[in-house]
Amino acid sequence: MPTQPQGPKYKSLYVLPNLLTTASLFVGFLGMLWSIQSKFELAALAILISCFFDGIDGKVARLTRASSEFGIQYDSLADLVAFGVGPALLIYLWHTHVFGRIGIMVSFLFLACGALRLARFNLKAKTSSKKFFLGLPIPAAACTLATFVLFSTYLKDVSGLWMARISLGLTFLLALTMVSNIKYASFKDVEMARAHPFTSTMLVIFLFALIASEPKFLGFIFFLLYVLSGYTYSLWRLCLPKTNLREFPGNSRKNKILSK
Repeated sequence: MPTQPQGPKYKSLYVLPNLLTTASLFVGFLGMLWSIQSKFELAALAILISCFFDGIDGKVARLTRASSEFGIQYDSLADLVAFGVGPALLIYLWHTHVFGRIGIMVSFLFLACGALRLARFNLKAKTSSKKFFLGLPIPAAACTLATFVLFSTYLKDVSGLWMARISLGLTFLLALTMVSNIKYASFKDVEMARAHPFTSTMLVIFLFALIASEPKFLGFIFFLLYVLSGYTYSLWRLCLPKTNLREFPGNSRKNKILSK
């Protein structure tokens, strides 16, 4: 039996995913510069663009069979900058700085929890379920903060102090959710898409058209619903009737005796 090639046909394809990761890192760096310059909406857009590059680099690596351990580590470090340092700096300079040391610590907590989330993901990536993420992914947390900055244009009647309080509370919640044991859908299970390709395609097109109609408003709502979906799923599991797991070994032994 002829063996399938393990690597890409052309060695230069190894560079392509890393170039996309570098693009994500560069845009994240631009976002930090814009935050320092008080161009907060541009900084928020930079985080969203970085998320786009981060989303496609892994897919390109798998399609071209150009994934490598180096690329995985490089992607993780780029994520820490683009989705950890960038959003923490953005939210601090935008609003949480008014709380002084508390604002500094909450913004740093977001960065630290993001780093812990990435480290845990790297350790459990090969053994964890492909259907769920354990804890809120750091790109989703960063995009929630970024879209909240854009969404704030609809909150003109809210005072600056209350906006700062909301920003502080949201940042704190996202930080803790990243290192929690709450499960989030990964959308990596392609079985449903394969079983219903037309329906899945229409759903994606509908969501894209819906968010594109009011991106500042619906973008934040989309990510906020994703954050809340993990809590909803956890509460749903807690409300299910609990089964005593100790009964299963005994039942299995009984079944073996009855089958003899």
